[in-house]
Amino acid sequence: MPLTDIQVRNAKADGKPRKLADANGLYLYVSAAGGKSWRLDYNFFGKRKTLTLGSYPSLTLAEARSRRDEAKRKLAEWPAAGFMDTRLRCSS
Repeated sequence: MPLTDIQVRNAKADGKPRKLADANGLYLYVSAAGGKSWRLDYNFFGKRKTLTLGSYPSLTLAEARSRRDEAKRKLAEWPAAGFMDTRLRCSS
């Protein structure tokens, strides 16, 4: 079940890092200190990678989903475009 804005707002640190899953690899990472950041897990040539999209609340849930979709689109295009740079950048 996807996250809601209320769940994101109410997410608190409990002494250890935790992940609150949204959908399609997107999750809210809550650090032990209480910082919140949006992250995306994806596979790149068979290896698991993690992309940090931004921190909450400067990046809202809707914006994080939009960046996730953009990143997924860029990953799907990657082999066809022939890029040499393996870093993935999303617009800010």
